[in-house]
Amino acid sequence: MRKDVHTAGIPVLCASCEVRHKGICGALDSEQLVALAKASTKQKAREGRELVGDAESIDSYSNVLSGVVKLTKTLSDGRQQIVGLQFAPDFLGRPFRTESAVSAEAATEVELCSFPRRALEKLLTEQPDLQHRLLQQTLKELDQARDWMVTLGRKTAAEKLASFLLLIARNIDPAADPGRRNASFDLPLSRADIADFLGLTIETVSRQLTRLRAEGVVRIENNRRVIIDDLSRLGARAGD
Repeated sequence: MRKDVHTAGIPVLCASCEVRHKGICGALDSEQLVALAKASTKQKAREGRELVGDAESIDSYSNVLSGVVKLTKTLSDGRQQIVGLQFAPDFLGRPFRTESAVSAEAATEVELCSFPRRALEKLLTEQPDLQHRLLQQTLKELDQARDWMVTLGRKTAAEKLASFLLLIARNIDPAADPGRRNASFDLPLSRADIADFLGLTIETVSRQLTRLRAEGVVRIENNRRVIIDDLSRLGARAGD
């Protein structure tokens, strides 16, 4: 019979993991969790470190435990485009693919729980609930990509920046109450990266940040710390 992973038989590596129940590991019973934990390692990566290279052979996957991961796509002439951000408890990697389709870089200091490709793919063939968890995340990312297409294609510069801040506020802290009314965080991207992600110029990003601050929608400390007292007001600015 299945044991509840919330109680008995939890590996030491997993016991203090704040995102274990929300991520893919929440689909594993205690024996499967032990088997995966034996092959897993926790690691921290500094801001700017490449985690996965574009077209790189895939040998392992990771759960994001904390921090923000930046996904980019590189064209043949070297130009890059930020195509997504990942937060805890997102799954980093593409099962059953031999090469990565994007590069992944630590946008902030991140903590990862990594495990060999073969170990996870073996569990996927044995555990339908794990397949379901991964499918849920894939569909979530698809929905987010569609929403972001609308943001980039139809929203004004002000709405784009507000949408970006709302995205960070809603995802950067996995332990936060989803029904909270306020948030605070350090910007995980530089002004240049924000401009790249939103299809704007750096000057436009700076102007729109100044405008949101002047209107009292956000407060900014030390040029990077963002404080939002009313998320619903920011949502209105984002066109939600």
